[in-house]
Amino acid sequence: MAVKLRLRREGTTKRPFYRVVAADSRSPRDGRFIEIIGQYRPLEDPSGIDIDNERALYYLRNGAQPTEAVQNLLRISGAWEEFKPGDKPKRDRSAKNAQPKQSKKARAKAAEAAEAAAETAKDTATSEPEEATEGGE
Repeated sequence: MAVKLRLRREGTTKRPFYRVVAADSRSPRDGRFIEIIGQYRPLEDPSGIDIDNERALYYLRNGAQPTEAVQNLLRISGAWEEFKPGDKPKRDRSAKNAQPKQSKKARAKAAEAAEAAAETAKDTATSEPEEATEGGE
């Protein structure tokens, strides 16, 4: 689903105010939306802009595209400077990519090799006791 950050018109005739919403790009301008993230009141002096920057950044980082008007409002509110276009969502994929998958045979061979290495290390440590020397002569 393609999400857009855009303005939704509210108010009466010749007395508009807008809500900044996250909506499916296929829904109509004043139709269904996902979440209200702010308001824009152009008739106030100065214009009233209230935007939840945290939610706006969440949607921007997850691929939402702002319209030109909303992008200008995000610049004014300071959210656009925090968001660097090209940012990707931060997902923890380190557990998946830590080790490549191995077949059962390969895992068994690796386990045998580790056991053999442990045994040889144990044998060398017990077979060669170190002599204590005193440096008094």
